[in-house]
Amino acid sequence: MKNHLVALFLNGVEREAACESRTTLLDFIRHDLGLTGTHAGCEHGVCGACTVELDGEVIRSCLIFACQADGASVNTVEGISKSGEMSDLQSAFKKYHALQCGFCTAGFLMSAEDLLNKNSNPTELQVREGLSGNLCRCTGYVGIVEAVLEVASARAHKNGRDHA
Repeated sequence: MKNHLVALFLNGVEREAACESRTTLLDFIRHDLGLTGTHAGCEHGVCGACTVELDGEVIRSCLIFACQADGASVNTVEGISKSGEMSDLQSAFKKYHALQCGFCTAGFLMSAEDLLNKNSNPTELQVREGLSGNLCRCTGYVGIVEAVLEVASARAHKNGRDHA
């Protein structure tokens, strides 16, 4: 039984669908709105695979109900690239082999983008701390950290700032 009509801006596009009161934002995005880049991992908010941006803050979409996001702006991994081609961060993940099975990648990309938006010149330690809420069972995290650091440096250079 569908109880709530939830309307939100998903990656900049107004979307709406009906869902049950107990439907998580994660399930709403995947099953009701059809965007499957956000993954269901632990469903306890620990692994970070379900990370999305809600009104400018990264959250675990498995921990809130879809009806709590009614009227909100939600960005998912599908919205990282506006052009349809890989973003600089996605390209760096590919270059540094920062993914293997890919299950955790969407969450890492969302967290990394958030980190870079808040700190355009992070140290390696800050990158590691910023991504510590995301778990990967396949990689050693080295490639992920290197990818984020390269993008930070490239963005700083592009914006005319020296990267220390």
